[in-house]
Amino acid sequence: MHKIGLFFGMLLLFSIAACESIPPTHEQTPETALETTLETTVESAPTETPSTENASETNAEPPPKEVPLPTENPADIANEPTAETISPPDGSIPESPPESAPESTTESTPEIAPPTLPPAGNPNGKCAIPAEARAEDTSKPTTVVGTGTPQSCTSDAFVDAVAKGGIITFNCGPNPTTLTLTRTAKIVNDKGPKIVIDGGNKITLSGDGKHRILYQNTCDQQQKWTTSHCQNQDHPQLTVQNITFIKGNAKNLDPYGGGAIFVRGGRFKIINARFFNNLCDDTGPDVGGAAVRTLSQYNNLPVYVVNSTFGGRTDLANVCSNGGGLSSIGVSYTVINSLFSHNRAIGNGANPAKAGTPGGGSGGAIYNDGNTFTLSLCGVHIHNNTANEGGGAIFFVSNDRSGKLIIQDSLLENNPSKGFETKGYPGIFVLANGPPQITNSTLK
Repeated sequence: MHKIGLFFGMLLLFSIAACESIPPTHEQTPETALETTLETTVESAPTETPSTENASETNAEPPPKEVPLPTENPADIANEPTAETISPPDGSIPESPPESAPESTTESTPEIAPPTLPPAGNPNGKCAIPAEARAEDTSKPTTVVGTGTPQSCTSDAFVDAVAKGGIITFNCGPNPTTLTLTRTAKIVNDKGPKIVIDGGNKITLSGDGKHRILYQNTCDQQQKWTTSHCQNQDHPQLTVQNITFIKGNAKNLDPYGGGAIFVRGGRFKIINARFFNNLCDDTGPDVGGAAVRTLSQYNNLPVYVVNSTFGGRTDLANVCSNGGGLSSIGVSYTVINSLFSHNRAIGNGANPAKAGTPGGGSGGAIYNDGNTFTLSLCGVHIHNNTANEGGGAIFFVSNDRSGKLIIQDSLLENNPSKGFETKGYPGIFVLANGPPQITNSTLK
């Protein structure tokens, strides 16, 4: 009897212990389900809405029209290197989703810059850099944008710093940061004379598909006239270095061209910079420079472009009627150890415009027009740019045949000209003082 009681007692204790070891079950509440979804879902990049700013650069910028960035060929995107993060086919650059939704403000909120974009420059470019084309000393800045956090690096802080002139650097924290501008930053002509913008290889300036990013014009009275000969003066002397420009938009602006940067007068140089997804007008015989447009440089001295990248992937193309990368009228460029790829000149009808067409479509990477000027390339790789008309890589027309095209230690390849090009020079249309001067370079 005692044995039976002991047996049932042990059985009862065992059953109680087993029940306590079974964890309770819970239904997944809407709140916990949302948390799980946010951890595993990446938000799609918003559709870009390039603006149609006021026809005058000097006037206030009205709200933009909703015009999406140009779409890319999905087949082209599929052929890009798999090591890179490919953007959505609307041409926007992918951003990491924020940890929490920011409050709505009138000021832009800095974003962490995408880490997988192409580096600055042509890694195979080995050409010597002249002293005047080297980076400026920024050890004693006039203005430091930011106080150590991304949130302190605002659009207004940067625009105000540019208006003050001098040497501008950034303190936005240890990580790469994107400043999304709510208006164009404009150089004031009596500041400087040197104006240097140094991103420290961490800063990206974005026009958000709505604004030109940076503007210098010695002949714009609103930015102050400082001489009686605005088209030929030695200041301001603008340098942009160690910085990235994305999603600048100069559509429907006057002066036209220069989606990321427009410069007229003074001096200008670009060092260790990158240009992605910048735009200007789709058509027009002379409008150009989705990334950069320059006019009227002092004493016809060149604009230096050193160790910089324009495009770099299909989804990062700079796109305009003419000159996806660089454009100028009567201005010389000296381009050293730089890369141009996948940029597009999408106008049609050439220059002068054929009857019944809006004109444009030349110079997929570089567009030069005017009289006496020189385009000099050394250590440059130009590939996979396209032009609807002439010069998939380069359109170079010296109207009085006094200009010179010089190509050294460079590779130009796969730059289709859908309309016309100069026989024997694939990807180039050239009218100059004799044939192009080509040394130790490959054109194919």
